[in-house]
Amino acid sequence: MIKRIPSTELKVGMYIHDLAADWSVHPFMRSAFPVKSEQEIETILQCGIHEVYIDSERGLDVADAPTKEEVDRALQAEMLAVVEQEPAPRIRISTSEEMGRARAIKSQAANLVRNVMQDARLGKAVSLEAVEPVVAGITESILRNSGALIGLMHIKNKDDYTFLHSVSVCTFLVAFCRSVGLDAETTRQAGLGGLLHDTGKALVPDEVLNKPGRLTDAEFDIIRKHPRDGYELLLKTPGIGEIPLDITLHHHERVDGSGYPDKLAGDQITTLAKMAAIVDVYDAITADRVYHKGMPPTDALRKLFEWSKHHFDPTLVKAFMRCVGIYPVGTLVLLESGRLGLVTEHNEESLLQPKVKVIFDVRKGYIPPTEVDLAKPMGKGGADKIVSHESPSKWKIDTQRFL
Repeated sequence: MIKRIPSTELKVGMYIHDLAADWSVHPFMRSAFPVKSEQEIETILQCGIHEVYIDSERGLDVADAPTKEEVDRALQAEMLAVVEQEPAPRIRISTSEEMGRARAIKSQAANLVRNVMQDARLGKAVSLEAVEPVVAGITESILRNSGALIGLMHIKNKDDYTFLHSVSVCTFLVAFCRSVGLDAETTRQAGLGGLLHDTGKALVPDEVLNKPGRLTDAEFDIIRKHPRDGYELLLKTPGIGEIPLDITLHHHERVDGSGYPDKLAGDQITTLAKMAAIVDVYDAITADRVYHKGMPPTDALRKLFEWSKHHFDPTLVKAFMRCVGIYPVGTLVLLESGRLGLVTEHNEESLLQPKVKVIFDVRKGYIPPTEVDLAKPMGKGGADKIVSHESPSKWKIDTQRFL
């Protein structure tokens, strides 16, 4: 049985099922392993991991600990209540209308980040003249229809992860800023910070950055240098603002003080750096990497919500959930009718009743794609309901074909 316990209750002989933290905060190769030494427990505590999930069938038990199913049910109920508090962002054009432009913007932005990284390795300053038009293109796409570009951000090639991750963080951060009502100039500056936040990784050797096994302490220290390295690289950029510098330096800080590089806590971390930390982790844990399989967006939001007790600002995590929705665009969902569909657009009145492109019947296989508006009644294109989100790999569905 899988149970959640405080990390302080860990003992040698327990089996950790999940470290309940994003991969960037710990040096372990996997999030599941037997606890064999007190040193492992000490490392977990030093990494600021406050809770873990244990498997009581593979190691020692804690009798009164809540089960994973109990924790998930409680989190899901709280999340549903959160997203119903406010309407979805207004959409100016449909997702399908924006999708072509969004694909071009994604490709252009990824190529730009690749060039920025190459220049950084050579010691060259970042050219804001090259970066600013790309951030403007991302912002304009988000304003026309945030779902198109956000949906594409969940599709990444493992080999291009470093570049596409920066594009994703920029995209999510611009959408996040817009959804909480920040002004255009602040949003633009935040977008620059999102696109450039990992510039310091240009100085991390590829064999460390993409290592498939557990990092040594020395290698983990190298990874942890990238925020300050990026900050120092961007200081050479004429005209760079305080917001991009702050996001680059502090996107790995955590509100409980367990982050890096400065171990800032609470209000010592700016709001935009806190927002950047949320979207950085959200994108990281939804992406397939050499060393872990990405999780569905809905599961990632649940993890963020759970971790917000310690690592993130709970109010901002709730705001981000309302920004992207419990079922973000591109999520594969199972309907009561037994059909599978991709979320294509959020409804202004309810994030729990999006528009869905139905593509698959669990009894028959692929079916002709049909648009279903879950907010509409029977006879008007609706009368169905989301039962759960699904993993595309489980059904061997290539979601990119249908976006």
